[in-house]
Amino acid sequence: MIKLGNVLVPVADLDQAIAFYGLPVKFRDGDRFAALDAGGVTVALAGPAEHVAAQAAPSYKVEDLARAVREFTERGAAVERAPETGPHERRAVLRDPSGNVFVLYQPL
Repeated sequence: MIKLGNVLVPVADLDQAIAFYGLPVKFRDGDRFAALDAGGVTVALAGPAEHVAAQAAPSYKVEDLARAVREFTERGAAVERAPETGPHERRAVLRDPSGNVFVLYQPL
């Protein structure tokens, strides 16, 4: 099963970004990450220590990261960053056949 988990937005300064977006904070991990409630969609602000993509990207929650990466690459995706373990999940960054970046993640 795959579902949109959040839209990941890399930011230079987490406090400034939280103030800018003005959305309720659902979760925060210091200066690394903040999850904002955008009314049914989570805007995930990634501070410099958590920049996994250079631009905003949809992040999809999957049950089995290795399998999802394999299935997407079989359909034409390119791996931008191989699966790695972050503080809260295992994640990989891919590009679709049109060149758009997206993230797959599996909670720890």
